Amino acid sequence: MGAPRKRKDRMNLVPTVTPPPVSAEAPPRELDRGGEIPSFATLDRAARAFAARFTQGVSPLAQMSAWLDWATHLSLAPGRQLELSFAAVQDAAKYAHFAFHSARGEAIAAPFAPAPFDKRFDDPAWDQAPFALWKQSFLSAEHWWRQATRETRGMTPNDAARVAFMAQQWLAMFSPSNAFWLNPTVIERTTKEGGANLLRGAENFVEDCARALLNIPNGHNGFRVGVDVASTPGEVIFRNELIELIQYGPSTGEVVAEPILVVPAWIMKYYVLDLRPQNSLVRYLVSQGFTVFMISWRNPTPDDRDLSFEDYRVSGVLAALDAIEAVLPGRKIHACGYCIGGTLLSIAAAALARDHDERLASVTLLAAQTDFSEPGELMLFVDAAQVAFLEDMMWDQGVLDTRQMAGAFAALRSNELVWGKAVRDYLLGERQKPNDLMAWSADQTRMPYRMHAQYLRGLFLENRLTAGRYAVEGEVVALKDISAPMFVVGTQSDHIAPWRSVYKIHLFTDNELTFVLTNGGHNAGVVSEPGHPGRFYHVGLRRFGDHYVSADAWLAASRREEGSWWPLWAAWLAAHGSAERVEPPPMGAAMRGFAPLCAAPGNYVHER
Repeated sequence: MGAPRKRKDRMNLVPTVTPPPVSAEAPPRELDRGGEIPSFATLDRAARAFAARFTQGVSPLAQMSAWLDWATHLSLAPGRQLELSFAAVQDAAKYAHFAFHSARGEAIAAPFAPAPFDKRFDDPAWDQAPFALWKQSFLSAEHWWRQATRETRGMTPNDAARVAFMAQQWLAMFSPSNAFWLNPTVIERTTKEGGANLLRGAENFVEDCARALLNIPNGHNGFRVGVDVASTPGEVIFRNELIELIQYGPSTGEVVAEPILVVPAWIMKYYVLDLRPQNSLVRYLVSQGFTVFMISWRNPTPDDRDLSFEDYRVSGVLAALDAIEAVLPGRKIHACGYCIGGTLLSIAAAALARDHDERLASVTLLAAQTDFSEPGELMLFVDAAQVAFLEDMMWDQGVLDTRQMAGAFAALRSNELVWGKAVRDYLLGERQKPNDLMAWSADQTRMPYRMHAQYLRGLFLENRLTAGRYAVEGEVVALKDISAPMFVVGTQSDHIAPWRSVYKIHLFTDNELTFVLTNGGHNAGVVSEPGHPGRFYHVGLRRFGDHYVSADAWLAASRREEGSWWPLWAAWLAAHGSAERVEPPPMGAAMRGFAPLCAAPGNYVHER
């Protein structure tokens, strides 16, 4: 243990010092041909940025190169071609057999079944003639293309996954469930209502087109920020150009001595953790006697294009820690990070540990990745060509626009979020009943160019953090330096941070680590309040010195508990503190320059 390093002033934004620099910002390399040749790199970037306006940030080269990789290797694999030919004949025979016996009115088992989470064919009418024939024809095509897009020897694995994903997206367009004359649910509704559903659907379509063309946000679906959601009482006690720090008021006579700092993702607004009173994680923690501080990130504009990932660490996490230290001097702090906020927190915690700064009592990561070697389906959008394309688009715009990000997330679950929504809104003439999570999801934020380029290239593409190449203030940081106990949560059906990827933190730390796997997705698994029906979780403890256990072996050996994981976490936090109960602290610290500025939820959360 050495003497703690002197901490720098963190109240204002500082220029990034994280090396190496994002390659997109490096000057173009010029060729020496006997004289100075002017660079036209800016023209190239402008051309790609212009193209991105029509592709919503998707690189045509990244898509074409994946298909070329697949087609080239398949063309040189006669054995694989024969295999696929036989598969096509076999699938056709299965379908013909099914169609023949179905036409005769005989009961026969369907040869092809939809994927477990595919809800397009849930209506029992899809298993009746003639709809069963259309369903089976489509599912047979899906079945064959799944085989055809498997990785061929020699292919880049990511290209194989990308081709399979794109093939699935194209097939989804031609599902019989999307056609009103083939979908039995729509036909029944149209017959029953005399076409009124199609008229309502047309109105919904025109309304959505107008919103898209005029760039009108969807709004909060009737949920008012600060009233219906984000309504836990508190005060903004600190504000800089990047964050507002909210301190929530106590609801118990005594509180746990150690406060909690929550670092949410800045991809969306913070209040996914403070929705309605009955499912607010913040309100639950306050009710359990914790003093909670929450970072509310400002929604960046094109003027903030040069905000860096380092700025988010220094003027976000570290500035918040300094403010809390002023309110509660000498107290250790439980730090909790969600999604990308958890990734940032892990980097900040590693840097604090390296510098012998021991302010953290514990570190909690919620659906947050630290290793990006297997980041799941999001990696389908990330390779060198795609990142360069996105960088140039953001270079032109200054930010990653909300619609571009929303489109990428929707593509991961297109059957539900694109085509299923279209059938419901435009063919059935229904609008999904709004809920608090939908209201939060519609309240989108932008990503500043420099920060997001560094995140995509340094973490997603190059995986620097766990490769020992991520530097903070000129020195590499290591997660293994973190000695504070960890509580890590993965969610079972997470498309953004797959739980096995989250679990990999076991490989890069050797401290005490409690891992929880809860059912639900990236958001619903975290917003898992006590009393929520159907919730369960698995939990296991890794002690210091224990050998590594693979994710699947851990799941098989871990115990399953029914209900919400929130009470487990609250008990864990209390057990990893001083066990001291004290009087609630004052709101802010006016004498130290942290007087309350306004009531929660503050100003930044309202920025659109």
